[in-house]
Amino acid sequence: MTAADALSSRSTDIVTLQAHILQQQARHPEATGQFSWILSALSISAKMISSHVRRARLDDVLGTVGNQNVQGEQQQKLDVIANEILLRTLGGREGVSIVASEENEEPVILREDDSAERKYCVMFDPLDGSSNLDICGSVGTIFSILRKDRRLREPKESLLQPGAQQVAAGYVLYGSSTVFVLTIGLGVDMFVLDPAYGAFIRVAQGLKMPAKNKCYSVNEGNRLSFPEGYRNYLTWAQEQGYSSRYVGAMVADVHRILLQGGVFMYPPTKKAPKGKLRLMYEANPMAMLIEQAGGKALAGPGQRILDIQPTDIHQRVPVVLGSSEEVERVIGKLG
Repeated sequence: MTAADALSSRSTDIVTLQAHILQQQARHPEATGQFSWILSALSISAKMISSHVRRARLDDVLGTVGNQNVQGEQQQKLDVIANEILLRTLGGREGVSIVASEENEEPVILREDDSAERKYCVMFDPLDGSSNLDICGSVGTIFSILRKDRRLREPKESLLQPGAQQVAAGYVLYGSSTVFVLTIGLGVDMFVLDPAYGAFIRVAQGLKMPAKNKCYSVNEGNRLSFPEGYRNYLTWAQEQGYSSRYVGAMVADVHRILLQGGVFMYPPTKKAPKGKLRLMYEANPMAMLIEQAGGKALAGPGQRILDIQPTDIHQRVPVVLGSSEEVERVIGKLG
């Protein structure tokens, strides 16, 4: 089923995100409900962040706070607000052992005990594309959920798992509407926040992205510093009549490609030779979603993003993801 088919075949039944989570939980008689509570916390966080985003100008929370995050980037005021919301909301869920944010240098170990009840780690980018806020552009939240490995001596080592080990991943897009996209490894489902009722309503199940679309998304301002293979691809794509679409927020760019097809790229550059996007907070969760929707996500020729063994929670990687045929066209030019 294509994204368009999924959207047009909506059931007449109204299914909220909470009901959807409980439906999935019912498939697992052994479930304790903790995983469901974590997804619920992410849903609540998304509603709170959405409210702040929509009132940002009125509440005077646009612009920077004058500090840099661990990535060396200027923190926006709403970066700090969104980060605090997620840390506090997830911190109240008993099943969460560790939370890690792109904004913080070190993960937060919520519980040091080795209890089997504390079995999940949650990683997130609280507000992707936050520089778009000043011009009322789209921004988003990206999250990834892993199981804690109780065999490891240091709790934070549980975070250094390949993306293929993710239990769930998703993002929230704060745009003309607030959209929650989720996978728990059984396909990709989409929900839209109904502000009248304060609930996320399921609008699509089993999203499948088109295998091809003549559209690419990349910051062409960096073109001259891209490796030759990427420059060759862009020349070829333009000769073939491809369209360029780039929002400057990974969530917004990937959301369009998920629904319409195409390819998203963030190549290495002279300034960032290992790539700019973070493996754990951005590349892995987006790669899981794209693969679950029938696409591909690679860091380079023969290098599946979800197979990369992390060595650091802030590790960066090049990213090429999207429709399977379009990704292969890019990789074919890289040699």
